Amino acid sequence: MKSRTRVVVIGGGIAGCSTLYHLTQEGWTDVVLVERDELTSGTTWHSAAQVTNFGMNQTMVGLKTHSIRLYKELAEDPDYPINYHHGDGGIRLANTQAQMQGYHHFTSMARGMDVHFEVIDAQECARRHPLISTENLIGGLWDPLDGDIDPAQLCQALARRARKAGAEVYRHTPVTNLTQHSDDTWTVHTERGDIDCDIVVNACGYRVNEVGAMMGVHHPVASMEHQYFLTEEIPAIRDAGHRMPLLRCPISDYYCRQEKNGLLLGFYEQDCKTWGMDGIDPNFVNALCPDDLDRVTDVLEGAFARMPALLDVGVHTVVNGPITYTIDGAPLVGPIPGKRNAFCIIGLRAGLGEGGGHGWLLAQQIVHGEACYDTWCLDPRRFAGHANTELTALKAIEDYQNEFRFHFPHEHRPAGRPAKTTPLTPVLAAEGAEFTVVNGWERVEYIKPTPDFSPTLSFDFDGTFDVIAAEVANVQTGVGLAEVNGFNRIEITGADRHAFLDRMFCGTVARRDGRVGLGYLLNHHGMVKAEATVANLPASDRGPARIWYGSAAASELHDMDWLTQHLQADEDVQLRSLTNNQTILILAGPRARDVLSDCARGDWSAAAFPWLSLRECFVGIAPATVMGVSFSGELAYEIHVPNASLYAAYLALRQAGAAHGLKLFGARAVESMRMEKSFLHWKADLITEFDPFETGLDRFVTLDKGDFIGRDALRKRLTDGPRKKLVVLQVQSAQRPAHPGASLMRGGQVVGTITSGDWGHRTGLNLAHGFVVPDLAHIAAEMELDSCGQCLRATVIPPSPYDPEFARMKA
Repeated sequence: MKSRTRVVVIGGGIAGCSTLYHLTQEGWTDVVLVERDELTSGTTWHSAAQVTNFGMNQTMVGLKTHSIRLYKELAEDPDYPINYHHGDGGIRLANTQAQMQGYHHFTSMARGMDVHFEVIDAQECARRHPLISTENLIGGLWDPLDGDIDPAQLCQALARRARKAGAEVYRHTPVTNLTQHSDDTWTVHTERGDIDCDIVVNACGYRVNEVGAMMGVHHPVASMEHQYFLTEEIPAIRDAGHRMPLLRCPISDYYCRQEKNGLLLGFYEQDCKTWGMDGIDPNFVNALCPDDLDRVTDVLEGAFARMPALLDVGVHTVVNGPITYTIDGAPLVGPIPGKRNAFCIIGLRAGLGEGGGHGWLLAQQIVHGEACYDTWCLDPRRFAGHANTELTALKAIEDYQNEFRFHFPHEHRPAGRPAKTTPLTPVLAAEGAEFTVVNGWERVEYIKPTPDFSPTLSFDFDGTFDVIAAEVANVQTGVGLAEVNGFNRIEITGADRHAFLDRMFCGTVARRDGRVGLGYLLNHHGMVKAEATVANLPASDRGPARIWYGSAAASELHDMDWLTQHLQADEDVQLRSLTNNQTILILAGPRARDVLSDCARGDWSAAAFPWLSLRECFVGIAPATVMGVSFSGELAYEIHVPNASLYAAYLALRQAGAAHGLKLFGARAVESMRMEKSFLHWKADLITEFDPFETGLDRFVTLDKGDFIGRDALRKRLTDGPRKKLVVLQVQSAQRPAHPGASLMRGGQVVGTITSGDWGHRTGLNLAHGFVVPDLAHIAAEMELDSCGQCLRATVIPPSPYDPEFARMKA
C-alpha cells in the first residue's frame, strides 16, 4: 500500500469509484481509493439503479447526461462490457394540469442542455406502457433515454479504468482516523497503515458522518429505509417483444422498471422510516433492513389500481435498504465547509443514475478549482450551522414522501420550520406575514391580506399578484419597512484590510471611511465568484476602524471559505462573522428620510447623508449603522441593528412611520423591484459559468489597477470574446413570468437561457434576465421564450427600465 499519494478517496460505492475514475480523466493519476470492505458493499449494491435524464435544473440535467454517455461507453467496451439497458424510455405520470405545466417547463429547461423530453397525454402513456390504466391520469413526461444499469458491474468498470490509468484501490482497508497538518495536507490512518495525501474525499454513503467526525465536521445527511420488490414473471412483459418503459408515479408514490420478465416495484410510502440515527453497526456490510411491507400498503393499493397486472403475480424478492438524503434532496458535492483540501460526494439518493456526473464535476473542482457548470445546487456550503441531525431527518422524511413531486415556484414545504428566526419573527407573523426560507432563516415573503389567504401553487402569476402590487405601490409612493435577516456579514479588521480586498475584487474597492461600495470577486478562471458590498466603518466606541463585507444570505459559508483561503501569512487581516448577530431593517420609499429623521438624531438630508453613505447612530434607543443603499430603486436605507436591539429599533420605526403611512413589505416585492432596476441575484444571474463582461458588469472591472484573482484569465477571455451575454428582456405575457432555466429560441434553435424573471409592477412590464448568444444581445433583438409549452415573444430592452438615471434612489 502506498504511503504517499495526491488524493485519497474514502468509500468504494458509485460516488468513490466515479470520483477516482474522473480524477484520472482530469490528469491526476497518483490517486487512491480505500474501502472498508468490498466495492459496492454499502447502498450501491442494492440500488434500483435507474438512469434518467430528468433533473430540477440545468446542472442536474448536465451531469445526468454525462452519466448516460459514460455508462453507454462502458456498456459498449469490448474488453469489459457491462449490463446497461439504455433507452428503454421512462414516463413520469401526472393527474393535475399543474403537474403537466411543470413538465412543460422542465422540457423547456432541458432543451437548453440538448436534452429532449416529450409531454404526452394519458392515451399515449398507455400506448407506450401497455400495463397501465388511464384512470385518474392526464398525461406524463417522456424521457427517451431512461434506463437501468447493473450497480456492481458499473463500479467495477470505473475502478478498472481508474487502475489502468494509474490509480490504486485498496479493499478491506477501514479508515480509523484523519489528521490534518499545519500545511493543510492530511494523513489517512487505516487498519493497514497510514497514507499521507494532499486532498481527502469523503464518499462514504450512509457512513458519511463516521468519517465526518474524524474531521470534526457534521454533514446534513440522513438515511431512509427504502423498499422495493421483484415480481415473478408477467406474461404481458414476456410476450411484449420490447422492454417496458420505466414508470414514476407521483399520484401513488411508486416507481417500477422491468427486471428480467417481471417488474421491480419501489415505494415512497408516507409512513416512512429513518435509519441509523443512533449509529450504524460496524458489521452492517452487504446487508439489508428487515422487510416491512405493511408500511407500504397504501402505496401498493395505488400501484395495483394503476397496473392491474400486479394483482395476478407473485412477489419473488423483497429488498429494504438504506438510502441517503440531504435537507433539500440534492447531493453534497464539493468542498467541505471550513476545511482545506477536503471534499465530499455524499447524500446521493439517486447515486447510480447520477453518480457518473457527480464524480465528473467533483474531479473538475478538485483539479481545476471549478467545474464546467455552476455547481451551487450541489455545494456542501449551501447549508449553514442550522443543518443539524434533527432538521436533516425531518427534511429527509419530507423529501422521501414527495420523491416524485417537484417544487412549484414559491412553494415552501413545512418540515423543519422555523430553523432560524429573529426577535421580529413572531411580531411579523402577528402582522400577517407569510414567510419564505433563506439559508434557514424565516424571511417575510409578503403580508397576507387575510389570515386564511393561501394562493394556489402554479407556474402562472398566482393569487399574490395584487398583494405584491400593493406593497410595491406603497414603497414607490410612500414608505415601506422590511426585515432582511441572515444577510452575510463578515467584519474585516487589520492594517492590510484594504490591500487584501483590493486583491480579491476585480474593481476599485471603496476605502474612505463612511462610504459603501459594490464589487465582484472572480475565481482563478476569471469567472464571477461572488458579489459583495464593502462598508468602511470608522473607529468609534463600537469598535476599531473596520470593514463590513456584506453578501447574500446563502453565501455565508461560501464567502468565508473563499476569503479565508486567500489570506496571506504576512497580512494583518482578521475575519469575523457577524451574520447571526445582526439584522437589517430596510426603510424604502420617497418618505423614508422623513421617517428616519423622526426617530434618529442627526441631519439625514441628501447633502449631509448622500447615496452610498454610512453612519453609526441610534434608532430610538437601539444602536444602529445606517447605509444609504437601495435594492428597490427608491430612496432607501439599510438599518443594521444588533439582534438584541432589533425589536426596539422596529418599534421606533413603526412609531415614527405612523404619521407617514409606513407599511410592511416582503421579499416578493423586493424581487419585483430589483428586476425593474436590473439588479442581479447571486447564483441566479451571477454564476461561475460566465465572466463579468459576459454578465454586463464592465463598470465594476478595473483591469489596470494591479493584480487581482482572475485578472490574467479574464484578460485572455476578453481577447477570445464572449460566448453569451446577459440581457434584460420584456416578455409578452400577462399570464406567466419567465422561470429560471427556460429556453430562449430563435429559428427553432436554443439561443439563450432565462436566469430570473418577474412582473415589474411600477413599469407594467413582464421582465426577465437571460444569457443569450452575442448576436442577439442588442437592444430590440427578438426571440421566443418557451414558457411551459407556449412560445412567447421576448425582446431585449435597455437595462433598468425603471428610473434608468437612478435619480429616485439618489434623491
